Amino acid sequence: MTKVEPLAVLRPSSAKDVAQLVKAAYESSHGFTVSARGHGHSINGQAQTGTGVVVQMSGVGSGGKPRVWGGDMYVDVWGGELWIDVLKSCLAYGLAPKSWTDYLYLSVGGTLSNAGISGQAFHHGPQISNVHELDVVTGKGELMTCSKEQNPELFHAVLGGLGQFGIITRARISLEPAPQRVRWIRVLYSNFSAFTKDQEYLISLHGNQKFDYVEGFVIVDEGLINNWRSSFFSPRNPVKISSLGSNNNGGVLYCLEITKNYHESTAETIDQEIEALLKKLNFIPTSVFTTDLPYVDFLDRVHKAELKLRSKGMWEVPHPWLNLFVPKSKIADFDRGVFKGILGNKTSGPILIYPMNKNK
Repeated sequence: MTKVEPLAVLRPSSAKDVAQLVKAAYESSHGFTVSARGHGHSINGQAQTGTGVVVQMSGVGSGGKPRVWGGDMYVDVWGGELWIDVLKSCLAYGLAPKSWTDYLYLSVGGTLSNAGISGQAFHHGPQISNVHELDVVTGKGELMTCSKEQNPELFHAVLGGLGQFGIITRARISLEPAPQRVRWIRVLYSNFSAFTKDQEYLISLHGNQKFDYVEGFVIVDEGLINNWRSSFFSPRNPVKISSLGSNNNGGVLYCLEITKNYHESTAETIDQEIEALLKKLNFIPTSVFTTDLPYVDFLDRVHKAELKLRSKGMWEVPHPWLNLFVPKSKIADFDRGVFKGILGNKTSGPILIYPMNKNK
């Protein structure tokens, strides 16, 4: 792998610094490239350049702290702010953003340049559907404010635009009252059709009689359920895949992962609400795994896995990731061809699978 080093690194203290750099590049007779870097998680090298300047958007001294507007239920944040820090700032006001990614140590500008998808997206839409307004530095070095009403073409181009239409320096993000606790539940399926049917049913529900988070993952390795999210299961109570009826299914199991948010004042009714929802699902009856934890701990759950990998020196090694949107009409074919075909039992990495509502 060839190491790429930029000609220089800019650590901006304001959007004006970013605008001046981009304008200088645009007006230069020779020209040079400018790449914005948040926390360095771009999947195709967009955050790096060997022929120009990297703008280090995340880090100490960049942009300023999030500003929470409690009465208006939104927060203004610097494009390089990490979502974990946005969460902490909002929780001080009893508020939180509505839609998340599974991993919070990503920059706001980075995820908004993609989509920002997790288990809440079926209800609230991806993160890009929960933005009121942006400040953007365009390719000419102009600092522009945009929204659905003001410069809408730029607004919609930048959200999910992979950084091709400008650098996000500020985002105004919608908030909601933050729950205090989360009931986190996993149930297992050996039948793919039943698994996807239940997932699709759950994302069709509205109002309070629904789960707040719906995801799922595929388990293709044999023996213990011991993959990326195994910390959920108690090591004192190991679960054999063979004991859960997957022998006639190519050794493949499917895990539905769901949560119900609540406040301590409503803790007395949470069990009944969950029981009523679970009664309508067709999972393996002996496979219900439940835990209860603070809201912030659930949202920041993947960071614990990161710390384990760092302690073993494995975090910095390449770990490729691929996201695919598969049409509902083809998902059964995908299961047969990929989960039960190509993969076999040759992978222990995470394979997430969950449906999305297109109208969100």
